[in-house]
Amino acid sequence: MISVEGLKVEFGVKPLFHDVSFVINQRDRIALVGKNGAGKSTLLKILCGIQQPTEGIVSVPNDTTIGYLPQVMKLVDDTTVREEARKAFADNTKMEERLERMNRELSERTDYETQEYMDLVQRYTEAHERYQMMGAEGYEAEIERTLVGLGFERGDFERPTKEFSGGWRMRIELAKILLRKPDVLLLDEPTNHLDIESIQWLEQFLATSGSAVVLVSHDRAFINNVTNRTLEISCGQVIDYKVKYDEYVVLRKERREQQIRAYENQQKEIADIRQFVDRFRYQATKAIQVQQRLRQLEKMVPIEIDEVDNSALRLKFPPCLRSGDYPVICDEVSKSYHHLVFEHVNLTIKRGEKVAFVGKNGEGKSTLVKCIMGEIPFEGNLKIGHNVQIGYFAQNQAQLLDESLTVFDTIDRVATGDVRLRINDILGAFMFGGEASEKKVKFLSGGERSRLAMIKLLLEPVNLLILDEPTNHLDMPSKDVLKEAIKAFDGTAIIVSHDREFLDGLVSKVYEFGGGKVREYLGGIYDWINKSPHQLTQVNVERSGSEKKAANNKVADSKVSSASDNANGSLSYAERKELLKKKSRLEKSIKEVEKKIENLEARIAELDAILCTPEGASDMTVVTEYTSTKRIIDQETDRWAQLSEELDAIEL
Repeated sequence: MISVEGLKVEFGVKPLFHDVSFVINQRDRIALVGKNGAGKSTLLKILCGIQQPTEGIVSVPNDTTIGYLPQVMKLVDDTTVREEARKAFADNTKMEERLERMNRELSERTDYETQEYMDLVQRYTEAHERYQMMGAEGYEAEIERTLVGLGFERGDFERPTKEFSGGWRMRIELAKILLRKPDVLLLDEPTNHLDIESIQWLEQFLATSGSAVVLVSHDRAFINNVTNRTLEISCGQVIDYKVKYDEYVVLRKERREQQIRAYENQQKEIADIRQFVDRFRYQATKAIQVQQRLRQLEKMVPIEIDEVDNSALRLKFPPCLRSGDYPVICDEVSKSYHHLVFEHVNLTIKRGEKVAFVGKNGEGKSTLVKCIMGEIPFEGNLKIGHNVQIGYFAQNQAQLLDESLTVFDTIDRVATGDVRLRINDILGAFMFGGEASEKKVKFLSGGERSRLAMIKLLLEPVNLLILDEPTNHLDMPSKDVLKEAIKAFDGTAIIVSHDREFLDGLVSKVYEFGGGKVREYLGGIYDWINKSPHQLTQVNVERSGSEKKAANNKVADSKVSSASDNANGSLSYAERKELLKKKSRLEKSIKEVEKKIENLEARIAELDAILCTPEGASDMTVVTEYTSTKRIIDQETDRWAQLSEELDAIEL
């Protein structure tokens, strides 16, 4: 569909890339990868014709249509969401208007026997048939499916686009591109403004689309689920791997090892040649051999290797003070503006937990974070634990940096101890290596500022991290560095993110925001996804307005499942007997745990009374018993929850 031959792009002395040739075939799903600044966005612009290469040819057949979504684009705010999406069907709309004019003329004319009337009927019939063949009559339903899939509520369709944030308007532009159904889709960071549900919908859409896809993304799960081919821009070349991203990583490692061996062999050969030339340069008997060696040296093409990959760098947070057992406790917390954001939020985050806040944009994740930070008023009780020191990374954190400082100085001012000796390594891991570390903050792009603010936060001694979309401007190696640092962090972390791969293996609890409620799910991000199939797969259905309805659906599903199981074959007597025994054991264990928790809580009440006295407050034995008893209560509560889940899973 698109053929690229001998492509070369120059911005300075050294070409961005050169001698690039590849072909994009029908239904190809291509991930375009490479370090920041390698030229990924530039190559997309060249493919869609916005930018011209220095040399080379990009051949696109005349009948091939291309849809391009840039990272940043100028947005027009003069229509409603639905009207803006209809622009994708501009040709269909013109044909619809033409049909209406012809139909009106047919109804007004009375010269049924004339040749002109018959010609008009013929033209109308042909135009209507062509209109139907294009599937134009169903485009309104298609608009609704696409907008709902990308996270819009049906009530949003008639709202002016100017009422939406930049991220939501980018979703409208993405919807328009998808609705046009171009032959080739060029997508530059399409998931930056999407939540997990919308990302999964987009994955399914692209998987069933007839278009070829070339995309740039730092969302590893997304490109793994969408692509089947990887183009890597490295050392000014484009290397074509006919595999998805995870397999490419393995092959790239092998290729890099081969590069290093070839480079070392070439360097040894160059050293041997130079040694021979230096030794025999002035001997007349060796003049011919010396000249041969020099010509050999001139013809030798230097082998380039990728810059050293710093993703393996292990960055640790500095030691922090121990916080209280429960850094954050929300009790019936509610927040409204001109509409309800959330209500009756009850959650407890324990010391050392790593939790995720997930849900659609606008459902209140950042709002609750601001409540925790004390930045906005709210209703209910929200308690921050004893000795809690909060480190907060907001989406606008980059704006708070001192613009007069250099990148290096910004980090040098917060680094302490041995970390100061590794500042250059740390900056390199976040793409500030070499001369970039001497750039002034005022000359950095928005993405560069966000990365710098993240490094600054990583070096501050805090025991509660709150990160709001921390990975938006990080490439995959930098995200790996950040993820490992948070995993090794001794404190507590609240992470607002839509990046499944980043959250996987990092968080042990998920809080889902939606419909004015906050629901708690124990386990990792994929445990939550698997527990919430009705929310994550049926994205074309409007969300339930209440938790009760969702619970009723769950009960109905279990009844259908149970009926299906009975239809396939009832349990045998022995199996039923064994399940009854197991159920009895679990019920007995649950009662024992409940009794134990009751006794422990009674003891806590006694210890509370003792600690309220001056003598008790200074008695370390009492303090130690109080702490250990609280820990045992937590363990028994977790055990009770596990036993209850096992009991609920038994179906007789």
